Amino acid sequence: MMRADLVEGLRQAPPVLMSTIPFALLFGAVAVGNGLTVAEATLMSATLFAGASQLVGIELFGHNVPAWLIVLSVFAVNFRHILYSAAVGPFLSRFTLPQQAASFFLLTDPQFALALARDESGKKVTFAWYMGFGLALYVAWVGTTAVGAYFGRLIGDMETWGIDVLLPVYFMGLLLGFRKRDNFALVAAASALSSVLAHIYVGSPWHVSIGAAVGIVVAAALPPKAPEASE
Repeated sequence: MMRADLVEGLRQAPPVLMSTIPFALLFGAVAVGNGLTVAEATLMSATLFAGASQLVGIELFGHNVPAWLIVLSVFAVNFRHILYSAAVGPFLSRFTLPQQAASFFLLTDPQFALALARDESGKKVTFAWYMGFGLALYVAWVGTTAVGAYFGRLIGDMETWGIDVLLPVYFMGLLLGFRKRDNFALVAAASALSSVLAHIYVGSPWHVSIGAAVGIVVAAALPPKAPEASE
């Protein structure tokens, strides 16, 4: 049973890897473009394993900013993982303490989604399945980061090749993924406007945190839409 769950987790990873590998390559190239070595970029992926947060952090590393701002920005991007942890907590309560620690470290967006889907389908979220899926993503992310960093070093200045545009496009995709949420347009507009104004009057990279903070405040202040009455 344990082996079957492990194999099932491994088999579920390839479709997800098709979308995550390009971003691991991108991170490796961006990291080298911001002054990290191939080894440092790979180590960052191995110790953080937090896609979007790594991209945010590496951009801030390229500026002369306080460490606390980098930590705060990364925390803001990864705040959703607090909710993820609460949701998968009941599944992981059956694991030992070391197993829980490893499981929370490997908790990513697809890991969260697949764990919930597995539970809803009536299958047990076992440690073997969780590790099979999670470790497949982890190994691929770290290894592909090294590849992206190596070839990014050969490419040199990414602006010359236009590769730098991939980062804002990536985050725009993340943003649009929430477009069906309540008050999306108002929250996005408030965050964007405050970020632009902060960039003009305060300067970079403070506009990132200021825009995020305003968006959070507006989202918290606006009431959710009332559910539509069923006929």
